[in-house]
Amino acid sequence: MKYGSIRMGNYIEGDYMNSKVFNINVNEKVSYITIPAFEKTGVVNHCFSTRLGGVSEGIFESMNLGFNRGDLDENVRNNFQILCSNIGIEYRDLVFSDQVHEDIVIGVTNKDKGKGIFRASDIKGVDGIITNESKVPLVTFYADCVPLYFLDPVKKVIALSHAGWRGTVKKIGAITVKKMVDEYNCNKEDILVAIAPSIGPCCFEVEEDVTTHFEKIFGKNELEHIIKKAEGKKYMIDLWTANKLILLDAGIKERNITVTDICTKCNKDTFFSHRGSNGKRGSLAAIMELR
Repeated sequence: MKYGSIRMGNYIEGDYMNSKVFNINVNEKVSYITIPAFEKTGVVNHCFSTRLGGVSEGIFESMNLGFNRGDLDENVRNNFQILCSNIGIEYRDLVFSDQVHEDIVIGVTNKDKGKGIFRASDIKGVDGIITNESKVPLVTFYADCVPLYFLDPVKKVIALSHAGWRGTVKKIGAITVKKMVDEYNCNKEDILVAIAPSIGPCCFEVEEDVTTHFEKIFGKNELEHIIKKAEGKKYMIDLWTANKLILLDAGIKERNITVTDICTKCNKDTFFSHRGSNGKRGSLAAIMELR
């Protein structure tokens, strides 16, 4: 793979408000993140949620957006309504993914509105969703895994893909780009991508059973930027850099990639973190629609 400068270790510890990459939006008690490069286009409504500003309680406090965590469904719907009203999206129209840490990416349309939140959904085993239709809001879910946002402001196509470490090594980012090009006639040079808040290279500790998967798809020089030896049989993996390299290799221009500087585990009081809470947590969401 060919790549330019790689940003490593430039992450936020404990105060997401200091991000130099994203816009931090605080409206009364609600807090969410937006992507400057996406906002400049004027063609999307979008956000990445925090755990602040909702109605859920206990381990779900307070903006829990996951129905499958044990929270009351009424609370989750109220949370979506609160958040979506702040970003200009009709929450009843949300289209949910159904994430299984695979590499399946599908297209959705107006016919899919409400699937997952108010309608039974036939979207199964899907970690990425794409649309070229306006007012079809896409949703993917997180609590340390990597959210990937895609926007072609020329052809007006958007996508969201969920890249845990398994999705990363399966190159779901590249698969999403290919689908945008092959099925929606996007030009790679026009596509903007954002790697949103997720567990950082500071906190994603693994053993060899995980690193071997990265060694199969990256060269030695690339691995030096992705894997660092830690104590004992532990290693630290930089999922941000791994996904950036995959996107560059897929043909996305480096100038069009926004890379997060916010670690969800370091900021577990602001973001739900699976590792930071030992699995006792709610869910964050990436949400985006074409206007």
